[in-house]
Amino acid sequence: MNAENRDHDYDVAILGGSLAGAATALLLLRKKPALRVVVLEKSSAFGRRVGEATVEISAYFLSRVLGLAAHLNHHHLAKQGMRFWFANDRARTLADCSEIGGRYLARVPAWQVDRSVLDEEVLRLARAAGAVVLRPAKARRVELDPAGNTVHLEDGSGARTLRARWVIDATGFAALLARANGWFRPNEAHPTTSLWARWTGVKDLDGHELAERFPAWAAACRGLRSTATNHLMGDGWWAWSIPLKGGDYSIGVVFDHRRVAMPEGPTIGGRLREFLNRHPVGRELLERAEPVEGDAHWRSDLPYTSTRFAGDGFALVGDAAAFIDPFYSPGMDGVAYTVTRAVELVLAAFEGKAVAPLVEAHNRDFERAFSRWFDAVYRDKYDVFGDFELMCRAFRLDLALYYIGVVSQPFERGGDALHDPVFTLPRSEIPFRLMRWYNRRLARMARERRRRGTLGKANAGGRFLLNGFLPERGQVPAVLRGLASHAALELREGWRTWFRKG
Repeated sequence: MNAENRDHDYDVAILGGSLAGAATALLLLRKKPALRVVVLEKSSAFGRRVGEATVEISAYFLSRVLGLAAHLNHHHLAKQGMRFWFANDRARTLADCSEIGGRYLARVPAWQVDRSVLDEEVLRLARAAGAVVLRPAKARRVELDPAGNTVHLEDGSGARTLRARWVIDATGFAALLARANGWFRPNEAHPTTSLWARWTGVKDLDGHELAERFPAWAAACRGLRSTATNHLMGDGWWAWSIPLKGGDYSIGVVFDHRRVAMPEGPTIGGRLREFLNRHPVGRELLERAEPVEGDAHWRSDLPYTSTRFAGDGFALVGDAAAFIDPFYSPGMDGVAYTVTRAVELVLAAFEGKAVAPLVEAHNRDFERAFSRWFDAVYRDKYDVFGDFELMCRAFRLDLALYYIGVVSQPFERGGDALHDPVFTLPRSEIPFRLMRWYNRRLARMARERRRRGTLGKANAGGRFLLNGFLPERGQVPAVLRGLASHAALELREGWRTWFRKG
């Protein structure tokens, strides 16, 4: 049946006006301008959020699908890949720390994003395309009904309701529909916590001061270190440093709270500084830095998913659908896939197509994608973070397989590739099993090294600089080299865990 019903106040009500919600509104109206779309955004202006890095899929979505390349180049920083810094008792200075990263500049575009600026731009474009934006307006409750959903909201005029044939939940971590309907599931196998702050006065990794003190270290990288997402690595934790346009930085830490405890203290910024000062790179970066008062945050129990992602008349997008882990910056990849599929679902309904089989495929694909992405990449990964040698192998294979199996797809197929979330196509079965296998093996070896007191022995004086990857299938030799390196490690020491449980 045709989903359009002029008795409703709107055809589509979108709860949340930041990136996921605004992008959904924008794409719906570009494809079907006659739709009556309303966006409910709780804030009158977006506050500055944690700095966020795109990776290649989200960068494609933002630049090629949404058409934001000019905005990204003007208002945000070009990202120069990822770098990882390791330390042990022998690493006294930044130059002593073992390093993983790129030797040259990145080959595929990505950006260090100031989310408040990006969110405002996408919402502006949605409004220009014809969306009604109610702001500030917060959805309090939704009564789901395929005949027409009722949204109970509160805005400047008080409490009221509106009716819409479709509701899109883009409420982020609030996950309004999942929590209200009993679909919300925390990931108890991955208990992580994060705290972060915005900082001024962070030291420039490419600046004159460090180059003068550590000339050999500075010369080892032909590209730029400062505009990469720099990761400080430790046993059971990692921290990020993301530079933003204008000179300030987003710096924070994520840790497995079963094994790592933050220092006590009256402020988040002070606790962060004390913790990161234990790492030579953190100590160097924060030497003259100050956290921005009022822009420091804490969130526990990060990972979760929903048992439903769509139904007849509703869909969950972005973090309202699931959140796995911020390592490798997959959050906006999730936005790209969930928004693409939600838009396809809504448009199909308004074209009179049968909704039930589309909803069934939607729920099946995202349940598979989120569970497999966690199993392949993140399960037990925090066991590996404290060891340079093991992370060299994990990162090399993770990145090569991501490029071959994921990044290559939109460059080969265009935006249609975003219809298929990661690990949902039959040809992804072997890469999934391979990633799950080697990451699980590396975690086992990390636990054995910890037991034997050898974890992190190579965290000083090592440097693994990659020449870079291309989103082409010709990168298969890089996978084979990575597997050969892993096989050598198995023969050297992995055998210790072949017949041991845990």
